[in-house]
Amino acid sequence: MTDAARNMPQLLSEAKRWFDDALLAGMRAAGEQPVTAAQAAVFASLDPEGTSISELARRMGVTRQTTHQAVHSLIGMGMLDQTADPDSARSRIVRFTPDGARAHERAQIMLAEIEAILAERIGDQAGRLRDILSRPWGEPPQLTASF
Repeated sequence: MTDAARNMPQLLSEAKRWFDDALLAGMRAAGEQPVTAAQAAVFASLDPEGTSISELARRMGVTRQTTHQAVHSLIGMGMLDQTADPDSARSRIVRFTPDGARAHERAQIMLAEIEAILAERIGDQAGRLRDILSRPWGEPPQLTASF
């Protein structure tokens, strides 16, 4: 009996994990504070001008409670701060501190290096993959139970 081929979501998840593992190891080697995958996801989802906890949770696909925990641990590490939202008196936004912005910039540089290594390994298809994944996918399809 042969194993079934992995589906597209599995392949995409494995590819993301490959990038995450390389980035987290690189950041540790560079002397940055270690972060969890959830904390790294906050960094990846945060707008430079700040983002609400609710919006971060939506972007990350997790609960507000999970996001809140990751954000507050990053605040405790001195990487983020939370302040009043200038657009809403009832809301607060999360922003990078100077240390957080520096670490984020370092991560962006490392991600470019990791992507270059991937291109060395798989060839110019890496650029094509980037182009394909950058295209708009539209809304998720509404499937009917026709099986």
